[in-house]
Amino acid sequence: MRAAVQHETGQEKLEVLDDVEAVGFGPGKVRMRVRATGLCHSDLSAMSGVLPQPAPFVPGHEGAGEILEVGDGVTGLGPGDRVLMCWLPACGSCPSCKRGQTHLCLAGFMNAGTPNFARPGGEVFGFAGTGTFAEEVVVAAHCAVPIPDDVPYEIAALIGCGVTTGLGAALNTAKVEAASSVAVIGCGGVGISVIQGARACGAAQIIAVDPVAGRREAALRFGATEAVAPGELADAKQRITAGEGFDYVFEVVGKSATARTAYETTRRGGTLCVVGAGALDDTFQVNMFELFFDEKRILPSLYGGADVLRSYERAIALWRAGRIDLEGMITHRVPLAEINDALDQMRSGTALRTCIEI
Repeated sequence: MRAAVQHETGQEKLEVLDDVEAVGFGPGKVRMRVRATGLCHSDLSAMSGVLPQPAPFVPGHEGAGEILEVGDGVTGLGPGDRVLMCWLPACGSCPSCKRGQTHLCLAGFMNAGTPNFARPGGEVFGFAGTGTFAEEVVVAAHCAVPIPDDVPYEIAALIGCGVTTGLGAALNTAKVEAASSVAVIGCGGVGISVIQGARACGAAQIIAVDPVAGRREAALRFGATEAVAPGELADAKQRITAGEGFDYVFEVVGKSATARTAYETTRRGGTLCVVGAGALDDTFQVNMFELFFDEKRILPSLYGGADVLRSYERAIALWRAGRIDLEGMITHRVPLAEINDALDQMRSGTALRTCIEI
C-alpha cells in the first residue's frame, strides 16, 4: 500500500512509497482504510523534532475512514463501519481515567513506541501510534470511534484532533463566559476552532492575532470581532480593554515567547489558556511576585481538556446546528501524492486545514 514516510527527523519532505505494510493486526485491534486525513501542525512539529517521535515514521493523526477487519475480542465495531481516529484513547482503568480525566490517559502514548508499519527496509512507526498519511493503518480498537452517516470523512477527520482541541480549550478548559473579552494568538486550524468555541460561548470581543494576513481575514469569517498582526496587539489591548488586559487569552502557537506575550495580555485575575504544543527545551517563565500578585490562571489544555468522546459528539451537534463552520476550515484538498505541497501550504500559512484525500 501507499504511505508517506519521514526517514529521519528534521527532513522537510516526505517520500510517498508503495511498499509499506500496516502491521500488528490481532486481538483487540482493527484494520482501518483511511479515506481522509487533515494536516495538523503537530505533524510538522514531529517532523522537525519539536515533538518527540521515533523515525522512520508515517505522520498523520487526524483521520477518518472505514473498518476493514476487526480482531478477536473487538465488540461494537465491524467491517464497513465509518470511524474517526482517536489518537489519544482512554483505557478506562488507569488513575487518570478513574478520576474522570480520560484525556490525560497515557495508554495511547504507549502505542507510539511500537511500530505499526513495515517495509522491506525495516520497521516504520506511526505518529502518536497512528500514522494516517497511509492508505491503511492498524490501531487499537478504542482508537476507532464510530461516526454518524451524515458526517463526511473530511469533517470527521477535523473533529478527530484540531476542532476538538480548539473548541474544548474554550468550552472545557477556559470555560469562556458570555460577554467576556478574548484574544487568540495563532489562527491556524486549532486557533480558528478556539475562536468558534469562544463565539459559541457568547464572548463579546474576540481578537484574532496572527502574522499572516490571510489567516486574519479568515478569523473574521469564523467569528473574530477584530484581527490584528502581533505588533498591533498592544494597541488592541489598550483600545478594547483600556489597558487592563483580556479576560481570556489563548496561546495556540506553542512557543514560550508567545506564551509570555499572552500572559502579559491577560488581565489580572484573568485566564491564560495554553493550547499550542511546544518543545521540551523551550521554557516559559513567570516570576514569583507576578504569579502571586496578578492571580492569573494559567491553564494548559490537552486535546480539549475533557472526555474526547463527549467532545466529538458536541462538535457534531454544533456543526449540525450551524453553530460552527467546519467545511469552511478546509481551504485546500490534495491527494496523498501531493503531500509535500500540503506541507508547504501549512508552513507558509496559506492553509487553515488541508484535507489529504487518500
